Amino acid sequence: MENEPQITALGSVDAALIDSIDAPAMLEQVQGWSAINSGTGNLAGLERQAHALADAFAALPGEIELVEPAPVTAIDDRGREYERQFGKHLVMRVRPQTQRRFILTGHMDTVFPADHPFQDQQWLDDETLNGPGVADMKGGLSVMLHALLAFERSPVSGRVGYDIMINSDEETGSLASSDLIARLAGGKAAALTYEPSALPDGTLAHERGGTGNYSITASGKSAHAGRNPQDGRNAIVALSDLVLRLTEMAGEDITVNPAKIEGGSANNVVPDHAVLRFNIRPKTTHAMERFDNELNDLLRNIEAQHEVGLSRHGGVTRPPKKVDAKAQKLFDLVKECGALLGQDIGWKSTGGVCDGNNIAACGVPVVDTMGVRGGSIHSSDEFLIVPSLKERAALSALVLQRLATGDKF
Repeated sequence: MENEPQITALGSVDAALIDSIDAPAMLEQVQGWSAINSGTGNLAGLERQAHALADAFAALPGEIELVEPAPVTAIDDRGREYERQFGKHLVMRVRPQTQRRFILTGHMDTVFPADHPFQDQQWLDDETLNGPGVADMKGGLSVMLHALLAFERSPVSGRVGYDIMINSDEETGSLASSDLIARLAGGKAAALTYEPSALPDGTLAHERGGTGNYSITASGKSAHAGRNPQDGRNAIVALSDLVLRLTEMAGEDITVNPAKIEGGSANNVVPDHAVLRFNIRPKTTHAMERFDNELNDLLRNIEAQHEVGLSRHGGVTRPPKKVDAKAQKLFDLVKECGALLGQDIGWKSTGGVCDGNNIAACGVPVVDTMGVRGGSIHSSDEFLIVPSLKERAALSALVLQRLATGDKF
């Protein structure tokens, strides 16, 4: 195929590792996993997917564990707190006794629930497969697995160990797995995460902004809209005022997106209850902290002016990811390995977020778009460029080989 890795510049050991990668097996695997609906809320589908992954990753020399999700609460449309349900996370530890260790992460969930119309695959051309999760990120999971299978054939693989974490809730912010990610990432020399490339040409995501999701519940007082509206305290009016003031908090280093107000009943009743949902995207840690502090003051101001009670839920789920000198060294290593394979690897900053944000917050250098080349993720047009399965597995295998020797990183 046109994008088959070129191994002419490699030594015999590296060439043998890459030659062992089975591209047809990878494609068959991705198609099988894509056929399992694993929308974040589909607990039965996530269980099927977790067991399918456990069966596949059992080919590696480590112990597999399915870890219970951490408790997570959310706010319903009446402002009541409830517990959200998530699937189990897959964790595998290989050679935990070694001093030099890495972490590789991915996610098994998709954004497509069980009742979504996008459930099937189709070929767009000889090298492009359209299907749910084929790029984000069941293709990436296959890249991770086959890169590791190739790496395990290396004579230096025994020098290092690694943890694998595949969570079930990445698409909704990893709230049920963030503590697990932090525990596993702690003390690791480097991390690779298998989100699809930032662009279909294989470009990596570099620095990332952060994200936070908030729910603000307003409790007012109902009254008849005609007879005694003055006795009411309109929760929707209070939140509408809050929305306008929130938008004024946006700037070059942070965006604020009021997304939804839920509340009210009949037209002749002053609404006594409403919930506002909004998202922020801070570019810096300073902007993130500044917003959080200013939000508390703003809520108290709105309470006093509208004579309502306000309560907040949520906050920043992924801090901004900066690329420091050590992380840049890992990017440079990936680029060098790509060059040996005939792959021109570049990178660009992005406003998107992923578990790479959480890993970087632990002080661990991470490249978080080591998965397949593809595009149109989170839509029914999602596609995988099939030759990139072996291409990107070869890239990861070579990076792991260099990380194991410690010569370049």
